[in-house]
Amino acid sequence: MASLSSAKIRERYRRVRDEAGPDVTVVAATKYVPLEELRALADAGVEVVGENRAQDLVAKHAAYGDVFRWHFIGHLQSNKVRFVNPICELVHSLASESVARRLAIPALLEVNLSGEASKAGVPPDEIGRWLAAFPGIRGLMTMPPLADDPEQSRPFFRRLAGLAAEHGLHELSMGTSQDWQVAVQEGATLIRVGSTLFR
Repeated sequence: MASLSSAKIRERYRRVRDEAGPDVTVVAATKYVPLEELRALADAGVEVVGENRAQDLVAKHAAYGDVFRWHFIGHLQSNKVRFVNPICELVHSLASESVARRLAIPALLEVNLSGEASKAGVPPDEIGRWLAAFPGIRGLMTMPPLADDPEQSRPFFRRLAGLAAEHGLHELSMGTSQDWQVAVQEGATLIRVGSTLFR
């Protein structure tokens, strides 16, 4: 990745925030952002970052601390929960009961709406059981099938919003760089964007 320009990131971040609106949290996905490049995000005014790997989260937090609010957006293993609990305010990708039992912070339940075996997440008909067992769940998250046309994500986002309403949940993490505008139209309260800001 080329060195990041805080001026370019600031402009892109402002554009995304303005279009998404005040009720949507823009989470900068930093999986491919090296630790030393995070300074450009801080200088650009980015407030919330989302990490995919626990070891990277620990290293980046050690360097930048409370400069950002930290979210965990990747697959979380139960043996890594101890690193996430003291750092993050939210986990987007809860899909394991062993992780849920160890979490001390709020989480969003990842729902597999496509039925793809390669995707994490619980089936939609298990949401009620999870909510009864784990009161720390405050919303839902999904990853639709990869598609070139953002409109192909719309039915998945719309279904997730319907499931959230059905269960009285208000937080929806859906939409990434390729389809976040559609996600916002369908009720996303959090969007996870990386290349939209950095490339």
